[in-house]
Order: sequence, then structure tokens, then C-alpha cells
Amino acid sequence: MRPVRVLGAAIVTAAVTLAAGCGGDGKTKTADGGAKTVTVQAGNGAVSVPAHPKRIVSLSPTHTETLFAIGAGSQVVAVDGLSDYPSNAPRTQLSAFKPNAEAVVKYRPDLVVLSNDMDGIVKALEKVKIPVLLEPAAEKLDDAYDEITDLGLATGHAAEAKKVTDGMRADIQKTVAASTKGKGLTYYHELDNELHTVTSQTFAGQVYGLFGLRNVADAADKASGGYPQLSREYLVKKDPDLIFLADTKCCGQNAAALAKRPGFQSLKAVKDGGVVPLDDDLASRWGPRLPQFVKAIGDAVQKTR
Repeated sequence: MRPVRVLGAAIVTAAVTLAAGCGGDGKTKTADGGAKTVTVQAGNGAVSVPAHPKRIVSLSPTHTETLFAIGAGSQVVAVDGLSDYPSNAPRTQLSAFKPNAEAVVKYRPDLVVLSNDMDGIVKALEKVKIPVLLEPAAEKLDDAYDEITDLGLATGHAAEAKKVTDGMRADIQKTVAASTKGKGLTYYHELDNELHTVTSQTFAGQVYGLFGLRNVADAADKASGGYPQLSREYLVKKDPDLIFLADTKCCGQNAAALAKRPGFQSLKAVKDGGVVPLDDDLASRWGPRLPQFVKAIGDAVQKTR
């Protein structure tokens, strides 16, 4: 079983049929009763939200990071239990995987932001007239930028959101331009120590593709939607140049632990120092800290022998 901390994999698997957020009309309107609202086009359609919501609940670690990065942190009253960044986010026992509408309503939110519609949480909240923005797991880089833009529009921080996305684009472009050794190198990205991984079609896989890296798992993906489980024999046979471990926090993996697995001591990556420990969260979230994940890949590429 994949660890629950691997949010990128889990959420993409649950939300592949949903369209990512794609902005809104950007116009402030006056609704019945005189309240000002703005319309945002999210995964659950056109959503009318207060022009400057004051009680936001986030049920997505990625979106929690975004809300704070764009300057909306003071408007956030509660976040789910896995939203561990930034440290001052108001963490609660709310669950992103088994959301409970009644528990969310207790925080009297005027906006709820989430990444997936587990257990029909969107309709349950809409039924009690709480605006909900469903911003699914990004399937490509543009999706990540669009969702940050959506949250900026929804919270009254459109300018700050643009600054964040512009900075992300610039940082990623700089890293990729400086990493010249990646083309043709092969890699394996580990989600857990049971050898679940990603292929090139996933969000993470596309990030690796920026460097010209080739994914050894692509040929093994039959019907897993981009997240196959490899066998030890398959991985040893493919012998990737680089191994990225996105299970350092969840599963305690590192280069030394990897080398102790049967047959793995002969892998090129193990012998040549090509095993790269990653921060699980950076490798599984598609928000403002994405450039740090990209930088970790770029640094590893440049260190290859």
C-alpha cells in the first residue's frame, strides 16, 4: 500500500477525471443582499465566492501552502491534519482523505478549498450554502500555475498570486537551463519501499522530463494510470542512472537502506552515488515550493559522473 503522505500519487489517482482550475472572470460582482462576490472557474465549475473571504478552511496541504504564499494566511481558520507547512498554519484533526462536512461546518467557513471530492464532500458543503473550490491535483505545470491564480482571485490576492507564479516559472527555467547533463540519463522515482513509482505521464514524471531524463518505469505501466509497482528484478535489470527517493519521511529510506536490498548493491546509481533522497512533501505537492523539487533534480543531474 502506498503511504498516505504521497499526496501527489494518491490525489491524482482519485481525481484524474477532474479538470484542473482555470481561472475566472476576475470581476467583482454584487450579489443579492449587497455582498460582493467573485466567480472562479474550478474543478467543480463556476463558483461564486465572497470577494474577500475571512474564514477559509483548506483540506489540501498543497493549497494550504499556496494560501499562505499569496498572503491569505490570516484568512485561514483551519487546515487538515496533513497540512504541515508553513508551521503557523492552523492544523486541526480535519481529514483530507475522509472529510466530514459537519466537522468542517463547525469552523463557520465562508470558503472551503480542497483537492478531491472524497465521500461527496463538495455537494455536502454546497447543500449548506458554503462556497467550495475544488482544485484537483495538477496533471501538468500549467495546472499548478492556474490553481494558484484561482486561489489568488478567490481570496483577494490576485497580484500576489501572479508574483508567486512568475517567480516559480523563473526559478524553474533557471534550474533547467543550468542543468545540462540530463539528456539520455535514466531514472527511477520511488514512492514507497514496495517499489510503487511514477511514469512520464504523471505530474512528477513531467517535471523530470524537463531535464531530458528517461523514466525506466514507462515500459512497466500497463493499467495503473501512471503509478505502477515494479518488481525488484525489473528495476535491477533496468539499472537506472539516478534513483530518487520520495519515501524518506514516510518509510525511512535513504542510500544506505537502499543498498541493503537484495541485488541493489550492484545498481549503477548505488555504486556511483546516484541515489538522491528527496523531501516527500516537496516531491508530492504542486504548489509554491515546486521549484525546490525541481532544484533537487537539477542538482542531482549535474553531479552525475
